[in-house]
Amino acid sequence: MTGIATAAHTNNILITGYWPPTNEMVRHFSTDPIQNPLGWVGEDWEGLGYDVYSFFPEFPGGVDVNPQGEGDFEVDYQDTSDDWWRITSEINPVAIMTFSRGDNDNSWEIERINRNWRVWNQDYEAPFTPTPSPPDPSLPNNAVRLSTLPMDQIATDVIDAGLGLNAYVDQFGGGGRFLSEYIAYHGVWYQDMHKDPMDPYQSVAAGHIHVGQQVSISQGRAATEVSLRTLIEHVDAILVPEPTGMAWMGMLLLVWLRGRHT
Repeated sequence: MTGIATAAHTNNILITGYWPPTNEMVRHFSTDPIQNPLGWVGEDWEGLGYDVYSFFPEFPGGVDVNPQGEGDFEVDYQDTSDDWWRITSEINPVAIMTFSRGDNDNSWEIERINRNWRVWNQDYEAPFTPTPSPPDPSLPNNAVRLSTLPMDQIATDVIDAGLGLNAYVDQFGGGGRFLSEYIAYHGVWYQDMHKDPMDPYQSVAAGHIHVGQQVSISQGRAATEVSLRTLIEHVDAILVPEPTGMAWMGMLLLVWLRGRHT
């Protein structure tokens, strides 16, 4: 992919989880010493030039006893949306991957379609559906926003990693009208709001991955890291560092010379 000139952007990548195993598999990217007592590994992760931040709820007593969870991104529409806009205003992510629990299998399902539904399945606490609904006032009911992740490449790389996961792109299904699709939609919505290369917090990629319930924490953690490497390669291919110093002088001279010969 050919790079495009950009005005500014952060080097922050945001990843989120909901139910296990997704909260556990992104735990090592949390900066919260209570949630991640072993310490944040996301700073300049693997020397690739990006800081990776994760946010997720906890489920004391287990999901069956406590399906809503506690903390950031509780399985609740209002809590998730409030946390989303607060966290993104702090992180200003250049790229986003949201995760949630999927089917009872070993899937790594990358969602292509995210819908701005008016009707959603009920959560666990009143008000039981999004307020407002549809959540995105800039588009009509059932409008689609597409993932901007390198979906096919993520699926290929996760399969090639030999983790025993069934990685694929869900081309037409969508996220399911519950909190999975709700946070997925917030991700692609945020990215579209900040897609302009002249945006001081340009964001170039976002999308959602459903993780099968039979995926172990170690498998999920490894697949998350594979997906992050692929995402970072994709982001690097899009972004061109802003010229500084002598580079700017060279560009101005080139423009001046071209002007003299037109």
